[in-house]
Formats: sequence, structure tokens, C-alpha cells
Amino acid sequence: MTLPIILVMAVLVLAILLFIFEWVRVDVVGIIMMIMLPLLGLVTPKEAISGLSSNAVVSIIAVIIIGAGLDKTGAMNHLARIILRFAGKSESRIMVLISGTVAFISSFMQNIGAAALFMPVSKRICRQTNIPVSRILMPMGFCAIIGGCITLIGSSPLILLNDVMKISSPNVVPFGLFSVTPVGLSLIVAALLYFVLLGRFILPAGEGDAAGSGPMSQELERTYHDIGNLFEIQVPDSFEGPKTLEELEIRPIFFTTILAIASKGGIPVSSPDYSDTIEGGDTIAVEGPPDLVAKMAKSFGWMIKDDLAVFAESLSPNNAGIMETIITPRSELVGHTLRSFSFRKKNGVTPLAVFRDNKTFVGDISTMPLRAGDAMLLQGPWEKFHYLKERTDLVFTEEVQGEILRTDKVKFAVGSLILALVMTIGFHVQLSIALLTGALAMILTKVLSIDEAYDSVDWMTVFLLGGLIPLGIAFEKTGAAKLIAETIMGMMGDVSPLILLTVIGILTSFFTLVASNVGATVLMVPLAMNMAGTAGADPRIAALVVAVACSNTFILPTHQVNALIMRPGGYKTKDYFRAGAGMTVLYLVVMMASIALFYGVTGS
Repeated sequence: MTLPIILVMAVLVLAILLFIFEWVRVDVVGIIMMIMLPLLGLVTPKEAISGLSSNAVVSIIAVIIIGAGLDKTGAMNHLARIILRFAGKSESRIMVLISGTVAFISSFMQNIGAAALFMPVSKRICRQTNIPVSRILMPMGFCAIIGGCITLIGSSPLILLNDVMKISSPNVVPFGLFSVTPVGLSLIVAALLYFVLLGRFILPAGEGDAAGSGPMSQELERTYHDIGNLFEIQVPDSFEGPKTLEELEIRPIFFTTILAIASKGGIPVSSPDYSDTIEGGDTIAVEGPPDLVAKMAKSFGWMIKDDLAVFAESLSPNNAGIMETIITPRSELVGHTLRSFSFRKKNGVTPLAVFRDNKTFVGDISTMPLRAGDAMLLQGPWEKFHYLKERTDLVFTEEVQGEILRTDKVKFAVGSLILALVMTIGFHVQLSIALLTGALAMILTKVLSIDEAYDSVDWMTVFLLGGLIPLGIAFEKTGAAKLIAETIMGMMGDVSPLILLTVIGILTSFFTLVASNVGATVLMVPLAMNMAGTAGADPRIAALVVAVACSNTFILPTHQVNALIMRPGGYKTKDYFRAGAGMTVLYLVVMMASIALFYGVTGS
């Protein structure tokens, strides 16, 4: 036990304590590691900051930019629509579909890339279904890590496996591309069942960055009490129409606003005005007090649906909402009515109410002359609000959510992603370079501006990983990892092959939490193969156990995928421990059971 080993173990304990008790933010822990390790002489200054330029960190930065570009063009909206079509609003089905898809993608590309690409679509789905994003991102992240075990090119340890085995045994038979597939699929199924059955108990209900919300903020809800209730109504074919909204007098009588009309086989009309018509077979979206909406539906013989269906996407908090704006003295609206300006048609938003002299007006707002200082409550797509806020005569009382989508750039965004994938899979270009090429293509084709690309990167994740990578280097460089492995192996004595392989799996799982999975592979494969040969076990299977166990990293946010989802999911270190402890045990049990089943390992 040398002084450097004692020091690196002390630094490791300090890092774990900082994670657990959260005395400082996690990215500050990373910066502390970058400073402390070289000052103690455990790594060189160059090694201390090498994490910031590592393949993993650069890949994360690039893939986040690519994901932001796909999100900016609306490509993720299409993917979210497909998932919701199959999953509906069921939290379990959404979790299974997202996690299963990410696991599949992770089987042929780096797990951090798969997780980062699906972050935007996961956020959008959570906003649309009002499911806390914290209940989706952790299962997705865990399955992204496990998905790397489905093929021999899914994770760095499995990619290295055959080459490292040849160091100890030059004549060893290499594993094929799908040799590990039965084990990987077993682990994915077990993980999905784990979260479906126990998710409600082990996953935090925190909101993170993108939890679902209602159509307007809590501040506005306190002012406009009964406003903001959305309903979808089916107009029966027997309805005597068509009738204009002016003829129906829905707002003056029922204080209810028609937000959109979808006719059978026709183009949906958003923000309709008084001259638009409703006829039999139409589906309409309305806003109003629940009791008055019910009276209106009964009066006309219409049917209120249980939930939004036709307008589920267009009226979801992800795409639309309710904002308040103040009319300035310079506004051309002063002294005029909303109808005289065709306000709905021109701006694509629907006025719901006018707040004046501490009173809320709803029924006659289309024809009432407006005054300076009036507050208008408007409903519409976020994109329309972004255009509307450019007007100098209207001032919004809150920050406008959402963004203006560049749908005309979707082909360039998807093309940039395909370019990166072809470079890394087809031409074996290093992942970070391939992804940076894709990110640069996003900028050059003006999918994103360079400032938008910088803003999209989560720098907290970057510095967290940048500090953990040199800690792993120090753990291996000082010999601490080797000392622990050799000590435990020496204490085991004569054991059965199954017990030996189980201990190897447990030891590798520990190392992959505190050191790089590549370092754990290089260290543990030769050691495990030698111990297996002595105990009468198959050295190839011992090496496979090491490579698969390197993905058993769920208890701490030290893996790059866990670090990536930490901030968007609003997770704390204790959340990883609560969900990851059971996952770690389950992973070991399923891994050993499937290896014993598919590779004929016995306990004797």
C-alpha cells in the first residue's frame, strides 16, 4: 500500500461524499478533481484536463448540438407523434417504447449518442402528456447503457474484448458480432420489467427541466380563475348547419371560446373568427368553464370527449399555451375592437378575456373598444406568440415559451445526423470527429446558428465528466485498481467456476463505477482469464463477464449517460442510489443466469 494509492483512495472517498451529501454542485466536484489530483501528484497537469478533450466529452458536446438541430426543425415532433400513437398517455408504455428504442440504437452506436439524441423527444413527450420527465429519463439512460451489450460493437469494453483476450491467450477463439446478444436482450427485458413493476416506488417524481404543465402559468391562473380549461367536442352529423360562430353566439351566452375547428376531410381551422362555420361531423376544441361548456354541449346536442384526441398535439403544452399581453398607449388597438382588426386571423391567436379595472371580461370582448393598459389573455401556438412579441404596441407579462421551428431545414438536420452515422459506422471514423462533422453541418446549413449551438450544450455535464475522467486515470495509474483486484482474487482460494465468475462480475462492476470502463476492461480481462484457467473455468467466458459487467454502472452519476440525464431529470445522487442499487443487483443476477444458460457454466 503506497502513498499514491492511499491518496487516490482518499480522493475517491471525498468525491463519493460530495456526491452523496451535495455540499457543492456536481460539476464543481468535477472541477475539484481536476485541481486536486495534479496538486497531489497523482496525475500530470495535462492528464488532469485531458477529460475536457476526451473522445467521450467531445462526443457529448457534438451529439447534443445534433439533437438540438433535430429538435429545432421539428424532426423530434414527428418521432414523438409516432411514439404517442402507440403508447397513448400511459407512462409505462411511453417508458418502454422510449427505453426500448434507445437500447436498440445503443446496440450499434455509442450509448451516450443514443441517449442524447432521444433527450429532446423525451422532453417533448413528457410536456405533452404531463408526465414528469424524471420518470422517463432514468429508465431511458439505464437502457442506453445496457443496450451496448446487445452486440459486440455497442460499447467500448465489448469492442476491445477480442483484442484484450489475445494479449493473454493469442490462440483464443474470438467472439462474433452477435455472440453476446442473448445476454444483452435478457438484461434489457429485465430492466424494462424492473421499471414497469417498481418504477412508481424507485423513480423520483421531481419535475426536472421539462415536466408537463397546464396551458398557462400558476400566476395567470390566480388572476383568471376559471379560464384555461380545454375540451374537445364532437358535433354529430344530425346537427343543423352550417352555422357561423356569430350565429351560434357561443361566447356571449356560454362564456366559451372556440379555439379550432376540424371538419371531416377538410383542413383544420385554428383561431377561427365570427364568420367561420360549424357543421355536422366537425370536431371542435373549446375553452371555457366546465359547467358552462357542459350546458353548451347539452344545448346543441354535442358530445364532450373524455380527453383531447384530434387536437392532442396542437393544443399540448409542448406546442401551444396561454399568454397575457398588455396594450400600450401607442397601440393601434386603442379605441378599436378586436373584430375590426380581424385580430384572430391576422395573428393566429385567440383572445380569451380582457382584464380591466380589476374585472375580467369574456362574453363581449370581440366588440368592446380597447383601452391602453388593458390586459388581453390569448391562446395560441408558441410560434405565433414569438412573432407577436416583436410588435412594439404589445408587452407580454411573461417569457414566451417554445420557439420558432425551422421546418424547411428538417432535411438538412436529418442529413447531418446520417452523415455522422455513416462516417462512424461505415468508414470507422472516430466517434467524436464524426459527430463534430454532423454538428458542423448543422451550423453550415443554418439549421442552428453558432450561438444557438453553444447555448444548447449542458456545460455542467461537460465539467462533471471532465473531472471524473482524470480520477479514473489516477485510480489505474497509481496501481490502486490492480492492488484491489489482486488482493480479492488472492483471498478467494479454490472456488467453483460459477462463484469465481460472479466475484469477477461484482469486482468489475465496482471498478467501472470509479474508473473508466476501458481501464476496467484492460485491467480485469487478463486477470480474470488467468484466474479462470486456474479454477478450471473457461477463460473466454471470464473475459465476457468482465466486458458485460463494465456496463453495470447505475449507483452513481459517474457514467457519461448518467451524468448527461442528471440535470434535465432533476436527479440527485440519492436518486441514482435508490433506483440503481436494485438495478445493479438485478443486472448481476440476470447476467450470470443468462451466461450460465447460454454458455453452459455450472456451479461445480
